Amino acid sequence: MSLNTAPQIQSPCKLICELDLEQSLCKGCGRSREEIAMWTRYSNVQRAFIMTELEARLEKLNSSNG
Repeated sequence: MSLNTAPQIQSPCKLICELDLEQSLCKGCGRSREEIAMWTRYSNVQRAFIMTELEARLEKLNSSNG
């Protein structure tokens, strides 16, 4: 590993960047606008916790929109 190589930060982004205005969540990944903006500043633990919630958030978004 090179000294210039930055560690990869896991991201749930699916490049479907559209906010649901009622839920204030991204329709692609399920994160809030704040979580998206702060993603690279969160610790691995914080990101892992958010990742555990995303599937349920997306299910809720899909059920309320459809």
